[in-house]
Amino acid sequence: MRTTVEIKPEHRAKLLELAARRGEKGFSAVVAEALEVYLEGNGQKQDLRRRALRLMGTLSGKEASRLRQETERLRGFWR
Repeated sequence: MRTTVEIKPEHRAKLLELAARRGEKGFSAVVAEALEVYLEGNGQKQDLRRRALRLMGTLSGKEASRLRQETERLRGFWR
């Protein structure tokens, strides 16, 4: 299905470059692939969130504190 989507010029340039490296004329296939990956990942993220919420209250206070500290430490490495 054809549709119109507004994108930044720099994104368009990168999409065209990627498509060219793959031997494709336009970037529709690249965008379609990206959408598939995003939508699949989003569904997985929702499932993980639901599973995590079911675990609420299963850690002791000490375990929860230790997990919180380790999570904060690891987040320090994120960009």
